[in-house]
Amino acid sequence: MFEHIVLLKFSQEATQSQKEELIRRTYALKDVIPGIVDLQQGFNFSDRNNGFEVGLTVRFENRDSLNNYGPHPSHQAITAYLKEIGVEDSIIVDFETR
Repeated sequence: MFEHIVLLKFSQEATQSQKEELIRRTYALKDVIPGIVDLQQGFNFSDRNNGFEVGLTVRFENRDSLNNYGPHPSHQAITAYLKEIGVEDSIIVDFETR
């Protein structure tokens, strides 16, 4: 299995409803992108977040599925939406589980 972790920090202009819409759209990826085993996303509640408000984890059945995820048109639509609402910074980590 392969894990994809994303942390998102937003600009002041991004509204709460836009962030909630992002989560709604992201959950839909599980039904349209092949190879996704699990997808979880939500709002941070910790005070240790360094300004990162939303976390995402996606589990893939194999590395090819992870590699196909990024360029998939549905994922690209999410990336465009992030730019539209004002993502300020992100941290992305991919790793193979044991």
